[in-house]
Amino acid sequence: MANPLIGVLGGGQLGRFLIHAAREWDLKLAVLDPDPEAPAGPVAHRFEVGSLLDFETVVRFARNVDLLTVEIENVNADALEQIQSRIPVRPSPGILRMVQDKGLQKEFYRKHGIPTSDFSLHAGNTDLPEEGKRYPAILKLRRGGYDGRGVMRLNSPADRATAFAAPVVLEDLVAIEKEISVIVARNARGQTIAYPSVEMVFTSSHVLDYQIAPAEISPVLEGESQRIALELAELLKLEGILAVEMFVAGTGKILVNEIAPRPHNSGHSTIEANRTSQYEQHLRMLLGHPPGPTDLIRPCALLNLLGIGTGEPVVHGLSEALALPDVHVHLYGKAQSKPGRKMGHVTVLADSRSILLDRLNQLRSLRVGPL
Repeated sequence: MANPLIGVLGGGQLGRFLIHAAREWDLKLAVLDPDPEAPAGPVAHRFEVGSLLDFETVVRFARNVDLLTVEIENVNADALEQIQSRIPVRPSPGILRMVQDKGLQKEFYRKHGIPTSDFSLHAGNTDLPEEGKRYPAILKLRRGGYDGRGVMRLNSPADRATAFAAPVVLEDLVAIEKEISVIVARNARGQTIAYPSVEMVFTSSHVLDYQIAPAEISPVLEGESQRIALELAELLKLEGILAVEMFVAGTGKILVNEIAPRPHNSGHSTIEANRTSQYEQHLRMLLGHPPGPTDLIRPCALLNLLGIGTGEPVVHGLSEALALPDVHVHLYGKAQSKPGRKMGHVTVLADSRSILLDRLNQLRSLRVGPL
């Protein structure tokens, strides 16, 4: 397919970065997003405002593109099943259906022997077990949760009264040593490659605070995390990239938490830190090209820039951040700052983990919010 017009469902920061990578190859991307001020809008070849969940809107959008992909999972899978009879849809609607439901995800892991925390599925708070032996536990909405939303801890059966009144997954509480992410890529020819793992640290509200690459884990665990991620890509017959979020349990075992079949926030650092960015890699996989090298060029840390207030965004501390060596600031172009909203990120490269941690502390003066 010569120079196809690629359609993207979702116009957030991931779509914006994907467009930047596509321009290097003179590829044009059309974007559909419900927000008229979506970050990808100003840089897209074509931008349309519309619901990603409306069947007719998604089908109509896809009539004028040659290939369709996503930068968010919450899309109308029924529409994608119809669309794929005419043009390639990557990832497949089947993958997206499974990922949209955390219960189906967990059942997929269990069926295929992918290590994950033990779990049970329930209709809602009235269906949760009364026995104390299942508590404390983690409760997750099966659909719709993201960035810490739709997740809560239940310390005892008494907490059922305030639990979600919708279909949920009840997971055993795991003693977590670290949280890591591995991004893998696979094309239609079955060629695969994995990125080195990154170590993620979250805020108290379960939003990514910062991450460091490479993750500080043993070579054995590094190999195991990459093996699991590549196995998942093969099981799914993925065409694109897949982020696999995992726990390193206190027992030293790797457990899969969740997957995302698209560019992922944990892969932002690949823009500067790896031989091939996740965005170029995704385009390679969509178009059937060989995977690009994923070697880590230098150790890297990434700090999320979360909104500190509501209003027109203003960057605080930019000059101080740019005075530090090997610092790269990325702002997402969001029209409004909101507390905790992802407004941008900053990556920094250095030769050691200790220097990276020191630079992260220095970079915390960099904030995005109203005056």
